[in-house]
Amino acid sequence: MADTKIIAVLGAGLMGHGIALTFANAGHDVRVYDPLPSSLEVLPGRVLASLEAMGYTRPEIDATLSRITAKAGLPACVSGADFVFEAAPEKPDLKRSLFKEVERHAPATAILASNTSVIPITTIMEDLDDGTRALGTHWWNPPHMIPLVEVIRTQRTAQSTIDKTMALLESVGKTPVRVDKDVAGFIGNRLQHALWREAIYLVESGVCTAEAVDQVVNASFGRRLSVLGPLANADLVGTDLTLDIHENVLADLDNRPEPSPYLRRLVEEGKLGMKSGEGFRSWTPKDMEDVRQRVATHLRKLETILED
Repeated sequence: MADTKIIAVLGAGLMGHGIALTFANAGHDVRVYDPLPSSLEVLPGRVLASLEAMGYTRPEIDATLSRITAKAGLPACVSGADFVFEAAPEKPDLKRSLFKEVERHAPATAILASNTSVIPITTIMEDLDDGTRALGTHWWNPPHMIPLVEVIRTQRTAQSTIDKTMALLESVGKTPVRVDKDVAGFIGNRLQHALWREAIYLVESGVCTAEAVDQVVNASFGRRLSVLGPLANADLVGTDLTLDIHENVLADLDNRPEPSPYLRRLVEEGKLGMKSGEGFRSWTPKDMEDVRQRVATHLRKLETILED
């Protein structure tokens, strides 16, 4: 690349390894830090498996791996970095402390980005001396296969920080979308969990089974969502019809401001989804592997279609 950057990634797990391989695959020099030595040890294997699943050849994989360096300490990881992407667990105090340390060791020109699903970026970056270079970049799982990255501005984020981050993400094939107000959940997760809340309520209320909810979504509006967003769809059917529907259905939708008691009960009973073999639905090892393969195959097909 004509403008190769030094990218520091904090975290070598599910999200961190995908972010790292995305930048390395595009030709950037990537350094990865994780406080767990075991995570750094398995990092090359995770990257290898993900690239193989995406259909890359061994020479291509080796070239990408050669651009990723594991670092045992945070200072060594962020020293000289142009961008720092944090992919630590969803714990505000942990993220805040990480960025205070990053600010001490990264160049003053480095852009500092937090990958979080729902935590307001202002909460994470509030202790920084220079908040103008800090922002949020919410990558979606799996980060190396999902195009979207939400780019979240705080009240202190400089426009140049937004512009440089958007340009970098576009250059590596991502679809960055600006979030101009720092709200919990940003855009995607507010939409996603509004749907999940109603889906859980339907099962909790005995309207249908969890399987039925998933079948309805998969066989109806889910099929068009990747090419027709909800507001474009509302315009397609007409805002007048949308208003008529809302007049009749909104009052009956779940609007509780706290998590569902049914969801809490599942967690209390150890029914944690695929990780325990049962959640809203029961899962055998074969079922779980089938889902993972189906999702990976679907994402690869979409990527091929969009490239063509």
